Parts: sequence; C-alpha cells; structure tokens
Amino acid sequence: MSNKIRRKKGFFSISAVAKMFSIHQQTIRMYEKEGLIQPKRSTGNTRLFSEEDINRLEEIIHLTHILGINLAGVEMILKLKRQIQSMQKDMNKLFEKTQEELTKDAEHSKLIIKSSVAQLANLKKQKSQEQGAETTTTAQSHQSAPSEHDILDADAWEIDYDNE
Repeated sequence: MSNKIRRKKGFFSISAVAKMFSIHQQTIRMYEKEGLIQPKRSTGNTRLFSEEDINRLEEIIHLTHILGINLAGVEMILKLKRQIQSMQKDMNKLFEKTQEELTKDAEHSKLIIKSSVAQLANLKKQKSQEQGAETTTTAQSHQSAPSEHDILDADAWEIDYDNE
C-alpha cells in the first residue's frame, strides 16, 4: 500500500467555472456545443467539470480571448495537438524498442569478440608451441632475437569495456 495521500478529484459546476475564468456560462455552453469540451453529467443532467475539463477550457479561452483564434482554428489546433501527442507516444515506443535492440546487439557483439579473442589466443599458443619446437634446436647453436610471440603476449588481446 502506498503512503502517498490521494486527493479526491472534485467536480465544478458551470457557474463556478464561469466565475473562475470571468466568462459567461453561455460561452461555456457554446464551447460544449462545438465539441471543444465534454463535461460529465450528473444524474440530474447538471454539467460536472473535472480538473482536466478546466485545463482544456483554460487552453480554449487562451486561444480565443488572448490570441484571437476563432473556434474552427481552436478545433484544428486541439486536433493537431492530439495527433502530435499520439505521434510522440509512438516515437517513444520506437526509441525504446530500438534501444533494447541495440543493447541486445551490443551484448551479442561482445560475446563474438570474446570468442574470437579466445580463438586467436589458442591459435597463437599453437603457433608458439610449433615455433618453440623449431627454435629449441636452433637456439642451442646461437642466440635468437625476440620472437613475435615474445612481443605480443595474451594480455594484448584483452578488451576493456568502459561503458558497462
């Protein structure tokens, strides 16, 4: 159970909302008739405005009264805003999926690299063992220069992943 206190969501009457924004109730009814807001209705058919309705109404009033946009323009702006939000959700899902795939690919690549390093180390070991048998006989007769094996040791093949 969460310790967070949950506030009970309240609803406001049309008269309270009209006073809140200093607009006439008829203006709010017109916005509803145009389909810009859809307040819930009580069993007695009274309009009940939620906080979301009030936020939307505030946006509509800003667009119409402050910016001077007509109702058709407001409707188009709100429609485009919904489309943008939907597209943003889709893009976020796509980014998350791509990130998961990249992480899986990176892990797979690390496994391939580790396997390849192990194979190279084994080949190098085999080569040095073969050369060791040959150089043992020639080393007895004269001193030889350091071999490639002496210069490149197994630690040179180790890969450090700082991003983990």
